[in-house]
Amino acid sequence: MAKTAIIVGATGLVGGHLLDLLLEDEGYSTVKVLSRRTLGGDDGKLKEIIIEDFDKMENHAKELKADDYFCCLGTTMKKAGSKEAFKKVDFQYPATLAAIARENNAKSFHIISSMGADSSSMIFYNKVKGETEEAIQSMKLEKAFIYRPSFIAGERAEKRAAEKAALWVADKFDFIFSGPFKKYAAVHAKTIANAMLQTAKNDKSIFKVIPSDEIEKIGK
Repeated sequence: MAKTAIIVGATGLVGGHLLDLLLEDEGYSTVKVLSRRTLGGDDGKLKEIIIEDFDKMENHAKELKADDYFCCLGTTMKKAGSKEAFKKVDFQYPATLAAIARENNAKSFHIISSMGADSSSMIFYNKVKGETEEAIQSMKLEKAFIYRPSFIAGERAEKRAAEKAALWVADKFDFIFSGPFKKYAAVHAKTIANAMLQTAKNDKSIFKVIPSDEIEKIGK
């Protein structure tokens, strides 16, 4: 029986690739995209759900019913403008979506986190990512998967200088990232997207944290 998927963050680097993969996959009859602005969809398999204020996401729980939930939200401190705004995007919204997924008896929930996620970290970014992971795990969803990529390769709409420099180093010195250091190698956004899709279709685990090197294996 064909399933329904929902993506939050479909305009992002990984989310855009995941949307394309889901629309091509015959296992899904409907792909819902939750966003603040239209992508020009609502045609065939694609159904757009426009919510201008994500703070009120829970008011749209019935519209957001799906079998598999994919959370590809993420921002940077520079783009968010403050710690409070960053935490809203990277913690509050994913946690709210997970609660909606649980309410709607979702088959699986998938979220992109980050290598280094740790709620006890002194680094704010890693701390928030860790808190988000813990919140998702505490939801007791039917199945939940957390993806922890290292650097994400691919063309972004916005330029991130530090990440661009790190990816340049990773490309020039890729021989370093082997053996025990393989988990630090950059992963392409499409590979992450495919790993999420393949996990949703095939993995029977109840809860799993998937590190960067395993994402590469699953999604290649």
